[in-house]
Amino acid sequence: QVQLLESGGGLVQTGGSLRLSCVGSGRSFSTHAMAWFRQAPGKEREFVAVISRAGTTRHYADSVKGRFTISRDNAKNTVHLKMNSLNPEDTAVYYCAADLQIGLRLGILPNEYDYWGQGTQVTVSS
Repeated sequence: QVQLLESGGGLVQTGGSLRLSCVGSGRSFSTHAMAWFRQAPGKEREFVAVISRAGTTRHYADSVKGRFTISRDNAKNTVHLKMNSLNPEDTAVYYCAADLQIGLRLGILPNEYDYWGQGTQVTVSS
């Protein structure tokens, strides 16, 4: 129903910045909360950020709060993750995810999301 495709990953030095993008298909994009998760080798997939369907509410993991910014443009079916002050602990595959938002709840667990992109690699060197 919703197809997601991430882009913007790459290799950066500690302290650098990257801007990830995720484009979704379908006319129902604006009815979904959009989130970013990340997964490092040998670790569980973890929540990074989520934005509500209208973009009025945002939540961030403590580890990225103040450094990362999530935004969306429903007219373009796009969600972004601006990442500043990157450090090696941010190295992971970053995934875009979508969840049909019925009410006000914004999920932070991977199993709460039905639609996923294939991921984009972010590597931060020291």
